[in-house]
Amino acid sequence: MTRLPAFALFAAIVNAAGLPIYIYAPKYYADTYGVSLTALGALLAALRLVDVVQDPALGWVSERLDRRKALAVTGGVVLLALAMLGLFAVPPPVAPLWWFGITITALFSAFSFLTINFYAQGIAKAGTGDDGHVRLAAWRETGALLGICAAAIAPTLLMGAVAAPFAVFAWGFAVLALVAAVVMWPEWRGRTVAEATPIRTILSDGITRRLLLLALVNATPLAVSSTLFLFYVDGRLQAPGWEGPLLVLFFLAAACSSPFWSALARRFGAKRVLLAAMALAVVSFGYTLRLGAGDQVAFAIVCVLSGASIGADLTLLPAMFARRMAVVSPNGGQGFGLWSLVNKLTLAFAAVVLLPLLEQAGFVSGGDSPAGALTLLTWLYAGVPCGLKLLAIALLWATPLEERGSGAI
Repeated sequence: MTRLPAFALFAAIVNAAGLPIYIYAPKYYADTYGVSLTALGALLAALRLVDVVQDPALGWVSERLDRRKALAVTGGVVLLALAMLGLFAVPPPVAPLWWFGITITALFSAFSFLTINFYAQGIAKAGTGDDGHVRLAAWRETGALLGICAAAIAPTLLMGAVAAPFAVFAWGFAVLALVAAVVMWPEWRGRTVAEATPIRTILSDGITRRLLLLALVNATPLAVSSTLFLFYVDGRLQAPGWEGPLLVLFFLAAACSSPFWSALARRFGAKRVLLAAMALAVVSFGYTLRLGAGDQVAFAIVCVLSGASIGADLTLLPAMFARRMAVVSPNGGQGFGLWSLVNKLTLAFAAVVLLPLLEQAGFVSGGDSPAGALTLLTWLYAGVPCGLKLLAIALLWATPLEERGSGAI
């Protein structure tokens, strides 16, 4: 019997180490240690080249762990916790840029390994029916989004209470990660391991290729907005101190909307529901182009609407992919290795293209920036995601997916 709350808790911890770290870490190292945005962007992009080899390899390993999976995953959680401590709680023993590279590599390697195994395990636990994948995805992605919410707000709340907020956050994360590993331990046992599926077999499936391309295009707007969020609130809206509450609004809207989107998908089909959510995202990003200094209340409304649309992305797309993997590659390891790689490539785009562009335009983090740089920031933050979402809508519309009644994906 699958304990869905255990999946939710584990998802919360793993995802707390994902997107929020991309939001906070570059700005933290730029503000605290004076590392340039261009250098950070180049380093993050270079690390994504490692993922091209690493993530499929981790998927290959995942498919062959069998009874050792519980122990291997626990080791991955320990590495994740240590990397988080090194990133935020340990003063760099070498040049800050190099220390950032070492710790962020360890952190995202552990993140990839845990994510691949976690989603692959979901294929076995959900069974072959459509309903099981959507139900498990609702618990898993709601937990993931609540974990993102907690990680997004914690450093901001701690800033007014402790001297080293990011260090306290890292220690709290490390303790909770170990708790989640213990709670999830029984869920790794008793799995019948299917025969490993070669990557070429997975990629030979046309629908799988289309879903991976859709994931790449559709996830890039979130990567862009997440990378630039703190810079946008501080520089464009000129609303220092609002970063934490606005992040919470965004991710809390995503978390609260996840069960709602899941229920709609079971009734109307995931494809139609996801298309509607994407249209909501386009409207939200389009309206953001009109905002400027002092418009933080209007932006809060945008955060709620765009966050709700992200809730659909993060719930329904993985369920679609998992359902397809149940047919193409029941083991799921290498399939989700590709899924992990595609999603991290979106973050690489945001880091290697956007941060250097801002710096070249004269943008100064935490300081005065010229009007041209702020205009560019607005278009990068909202205009680029708007265009990409329109492309994602076209791709999803053209993707043939079986919709076999209630709950079909």
